[in-house]
Amino acid sequence: MEPRVSFITLGVADLATSLSFYRDILGLVPHKVLPEVVFFNLGSIRLALFPRDLLAADAGVADDGGGFRGVALAHNVRSPAEVDQLLARASDKLGRLIKSGRPTSWGGYAGYFADPDGHLWEVAWNPEFEII
Repeated sequence: MEPRVSFITLGVADLATSLSFYRDILGLVPHKVLPEVVFFNLGSIRLALFPRDLLAADAGVADDGGGFRGVALAHNVRSPAEVDQLLARASDKLGRLIKSGRPTSWGGYAGYFADPDGHLWEVAWNPEFEII
């Protein structure tokens, strides 16, 4: 396998609500909006929003929605102030603040929000990683 992630697909309860959150609140520009899926370009990776029940059926697994899935997506920003700004914007409407921005043990600054379906996003400023 070549070392690459091409798509991140999130199973969502309400496609219109999730589209609104990612487009209107987080500012992502949809690449393609279809009746059953929405795609966003994130550099070399694409984010897809797909109805949760259809995603489960496509994968052939139960749609039980059980608790923490052991996954968090991360978005790095250029400063601690940007961490706080994005956390506030994401949790102001449809999202939920999980952990406010704070200094980290690795010398950065980070916090977490959850999207309307509970998918965790870490927002981090890391002085060791340049934003490219």
